[in-house]
Amino acid sequence: MAQFELDLDSLTGLHWFGVVCAAVTGVIHLWLGIEFIDSPMGWSFLAAGLGFFGAIVLLVLGVRRRLLYLVGIPYTGIQIPLWWVANDIEVADLFEPGIGVFDKLVQVLLIVTLVVLYRRERDIRQ
Repeated sequence: MAQFELDLDSLTGLHWFGVVCAAVTGVIHLWLGIEFIDSPMGWSFLAAGLGFFGAIVLLVLGVRRRLLYLVGIPYTGIQIPLWWVANDIEVADLFEPGIGVFDKLVQVLLIVTLVVLYRRERDIRQ
């Protein structure tokens, strides 16, 4: 059986920025999941939130980070158009403050972070 140990020494400031982004969006999704627990949407929020925290655990354990970045990009990215459609968002809505817009901003930052981390890892291996 594989033994996993914390691998914090190899984490950079960019990694920690990604951890903060994942934790923020994870907390938001868990909170929304609890708020809407009586609906299927609530359960999907809970699953998404747990996914973000699961990814943080895998990252700090050093488990296949490059694959984690690659999976994290579409995992996070698909939530933006789903939010847009589920909430019937119009462009003007993006300029009104709210938890949804804040969460999507955090997710965009997370996606950019994951892309940069993936590219850095790719460049190191070449």
